Amino acid sequence: MIRQPAAGAIDISFASGCVSATLRFPGTRAILTPAMAVRMLELLEHVEDDDTARMLALTGAGAAFCVGFDAAVDPRLVESLGVLSKPTVAIINGDALDEGLELAMAADIRVAIVSATFAITQIKRGTMPHFGATQRLPRLIGAANSLRLMLTGTALGADDALRAGLVTYLADNPAELASVSGRVAEAILSRAPLAARLVKDAVLKGTDMTLDQGIRLEEDLYALLQTTSDRAEGVRAFLEKRKPLFRGA
Repeated sequence: MIRQPAAGAIDISFASGCVSATLRFPGTRAILTPAMAVRMLELLEHVEDDDTARMLALTGAGAAFCVGFDAAVDPRLVESLGVLSKPTVAIINGDALDEGLELAMAADIRVAIVSATFAITQIKRGTMPHFGATQRLPRLIGAANSLRLMLTGTALGADDALRAGLVTYLADNPAELASVSGRVAEAILSRAPLAARLVKDAVLKGTDMTLDQGIRLEEDLYALLQTTSDRAEGVRAFLEKRKPLFRGA
């Protein structure tokens, strides 16, 4: 029998520009440990700095994605995922609760299995979220729905999560989850990496701006993109009716 380390582990793989991280929790509950958080922070720094790493996919091992954090987890973890400049996908293989849901919400896209449930229950224990849920959840599903979930601790099923906008894609079973998330990753990786990063930058920064400010940011980033080799390659590929070969420059 294979025993998981008491501190938990993160399995990391790399293929065609996608870095995949699988959370392997110690014990019977999917609780992220401080050691796992340190490893995750190291990985995020590596993905940010490595030009060959074009996106990050994060999932859990076993029956849950993540149902909470140990109290000593580094508070920088979720924000570090949220500010990563490259596209990120949370592949939610099971329940995403409390800090686990806060972690998933920091990703750009969420692909979930239909059996997963989503909840923020800290208020039941006399505390409150402190990894960004009070800010990210309303931006995803609106203030009223967010308050309902956080003030009552009500769990949201995957179908309702999809309708509300918390989840981007649903899959009926683990095989379909792998297939759907694979197609999402393939679509992201087929696009120009610099354009993807600038689109993400415009969307995330724009949420804190007025409409006029956001449009000006978009225009500035568009002008910047026109000076890149990837933009020129995209035009050439279109004219030559072939698949572009983007190099991220």
